[in-house]
Amino acid sequence: VQLQASGGGLVQAGGSLRLTCAASGRTFSSYSMGWFRKKPGKLREYVATIRWNDGSPYYVDSVKGRSTISRDKYNNTMYLQMNSLKPEDTAVYYCASKSSDSTGFDLWGQGTQVTVSS
Repeated sequence: VQLQASGGGLVQAGGSLRLTCAASGRTFSSYSMGWFRKKPGKLREYVATIRWNDGSPYYVDSVKGRSTISRDKYNNTMYLQMNSLKPEDTAVYYCASKSSDSTGFDLWGQGTQVTVSS
């Protein structure tokens, strides 16, 4: 099973992007999926997660109200719609999945770069 993140790019402040994370593999299952980001010179940080079964979302305060996490269970795909982007949102964004018997996110995709210009 693999996760493929896409949708990053260069956008002006105030703009929007939609990130996509597609899971491939016949045996994909997840308890929770999430988006994380790593800013230059900083540690990777949590952005948002979604409980796979019922779609319950959780957000870090810095993106709450500006971002929406969603998932398509049937196509094993997760999304992050980001609006009103700020230069401080610039980072490499990673998607990840947590299985039901794992204590943490144990499947990671490659990153997708988001750059917000002022």
